[in-house]
Amino acid sequence: MSNVFSFTGTVGRDAEVRYTPSGMAVLSVNVANNVGFGDKQQTLWIRVALFGKRAEGQLQNYLKKGQQVFVSGELTQNEYKANDGSIKSSLELTANIIDLVGRKTEFDANQGYPPRATQSRQDTQNRPTDNVVDEPYDDGIPF
Repeated sequence: MSNVFSFTGTVGRDAEVRYTPSGMAVLSVNVANNVGFGDKQQTLWIRVALFGKRAEGQLQNYLKKGQQVFVSGELTQNEYKANDGSIKSSLELTANIIDLVGRKTEFDANQGYPPRATQSRQDTQNRPTDNVVDEPYDDGIPF
């Protein structure tokens, strides 16, 4: 894939799973991504779709409004004619990766994170910090 876009954002509405006429599962979720700073900050809404077996799992139960996520995949911009006759555009991403990050939602407080998210958080807490050196440092680089 030559067009890869990765970002973190916030789920704007609970994810939905639908099926194509051929029976393939499609998980759809809208994710807000804030760009810019101060008076120049704006929110980009990106329609994210995840296809196939990964869309059929339990991920839908964790992608609730307010959940922070990391998303990576192929980005496209589509234009369409609005009801008022004006031309609008939307950003759409076919996801390869959707991971939960950030704060817990109400669902997480009641049910807990899925095993994958919990495991990565524990690994991070048990890993030594970067400034701890167990061995003498000599990289052998002559500059």
